[in-house]
Amino acid sequence: GVASDETPVARRWAQYFEAPMILIAFWLLGLWYVETRYAIEPQVRFSQDLAIWLFFVLESVVLTSLVQHKIRYLLSNWVNLLIIAAGVGILWGDSPIAGTLRSLRLLLVIGLLLEASGGFRRVLARHHLGSTLAVSMVITVIAGIMIAGIDPGIRNITDGIWWAWVTVTTVGYGDVVPTSTEGKIFGALLIAMGIGLFSMITASFTVYFVEQDEQKENLELSLLSAEFKARMDRMEAKLDTLIREQHAKGITAPEADHEPSKTD
Repeated sequence: GVASDETPVARRWAQYFEAPMILIAFWLLGLWYVETRYAIEPQVRFSQDLAIWLFFVLESVVLTSLVQHKIRYLLSNWVNLLIIAAGVGILWGDSPIAGTLRSLRLLLVIGLLLEASGGFRRVLARHHLGSTLAVSMVITVIAGIMIAGIDPGIRNITDGIWWAWVTVTTVGYGDVVPTSTEGKIFGALLIAMGIGLFSMITASFTVYFVEQDEQKENLELSLLSAEFKARMDRMEAKLDTLIREQHAKGITAPEADHEPSKTD
């Protein structure tokens, strides 16, 4: 991405490209799953590959032209350059080069999701319950689609999402299990991720209830403070009224005692 010390224009355009990149990741994930289960017309596959490749070219050209430190940006985003360079093979249609690139789509999806994981980590670190649950659901859906395409023992996406959910929560009913070596490796990675993710969900629930108690206490303190301030205002008003009445009656404060001078 764009460094935090870059120009505001470059950082703003980098934010504009974030959402389309996440959509492309899901698009590639769905396309990869469909291709593993069904046949797709070569023309459709070529047009989709070309559209994705052109988007990477557009992002790299726009952001490179806007940033001040162009070399630093290109070096920190070398994956995009690798995708653009390797994607030239798409222009050859169904050549062996293009076939190899299509077989690496899943790695591209993982790369895009890892790039977006920085935002996910920031959301999870805030302990916001709603945001944490949303991120957990996104991760579960992605894992469910991926395992349904990887493992032949999981028949459809619904079973994959169910398996991902019970795996992330470390419940593991055993009604849906991966049977291939690739599926078991993926399951092991998801279990490791699920331990941390489920801990974050539990922590978010804890923080949520603690914040509710703190808000209640702060509200009670605010009410007590407002009541105390109101009483002090009434006391000051009464004192001001009493002083004005004394002045109206000609009553003044007693003068200080006259001290004899040295000449007396």
